[in-house]
Amino acid sequence: MPSARSAWPIRRFRLGEEPPDDLAGLTTAEERLRMMWRMAREGWALAGRSLPGYKRSEIPSRLYRPGEPRDDE
Repeated sequence: MPSARSAWPIRRFRLGEEPPDDLAGLTTAEERLRMMWRMAREGWALAGRSLPGYKRSEIPSRLYRPGEPRDDE
């Protein structure tokens, strides 16, 4: 559910003093997972779809070994 813009977590930085894109030194793994989970939920909602309900062992995937060509290459 969208919240009021006044409640958004905003930080301001001087130009050239922005934090690096790598958040590993500024956040914990738990915080980064929490951010990713929020984006995933919002992405599914924006697409008008519900979150998948399959088990982890049933996730559709394909393993590419190092050097193995991928379908899109």
